[in-house]
Amino acid sequence: MNDKEFQHLTDQQLLESFYQTGNRRLLGVLLQRYTLLLLGVCMKYLKNEEAAKDAVQQIFLKVIGELKRYKVQYFKSWLYMIAKNHCLMQLRNKNHNVVSNAEMSFSTEEETAFQKQKEKLLSLLEVALEQLSDEQRRCITLFYLEKKSYQQISEQTGFSLPQVKSFIQNGKRNLKLLVEKKLKQQ
Repeated sequence: MNDKEFQHLTDQQLLESFYQTGNRRLLGVLLQRYTLLLLGVCMKYLKNEEAAKDAVQQIFLKVIGELKRYKVQYFKSWLYMIAKNHCLMQLRNKNHNVVSNAEMSFSTEEETAFQKQKEKLLSLLEVALEQLSDEQRRCITLFYLEKKSYQQISEQTGFSLPQVKSFIQNGKRNLKLLVEKKLKQQ
């Protein structure tokens, strides 16, 4: 059996088969589909081709470990978040190692505070996204993370266009309320 035999399977089918069998070749096929996407994401954040290539390899290793522990439903958006968070951590660690506290200027302090606030909000957003109804989470993920149109979401999910619009609108509102609630609790 070669990897080409798996090419016709959807991401979800590959993922389900991987969870059932533990066959890493299935995961390899799935990750191969997104290698260029990952490289693009890493290049966007790290601005260095070699660092981006290294990051992709590290992300692959992390994904293999994480998928053994967690059941993922929306692989592409989950993978994107893993890559983005990995790159942000790389940048944060790099900045932390390069700039000593004595050399840090006021604008860098503001930038760091802004970055930490942004990371905190992204983290809260991830948690809040999991608290939405399945329909809202699915539509929000497809629209904002996978950049699908209302029509594409409707075709992919089987929801009508008014339902898709409603799930996105209500999901967005609920996300905002959940994040605001979490921020007040901190």
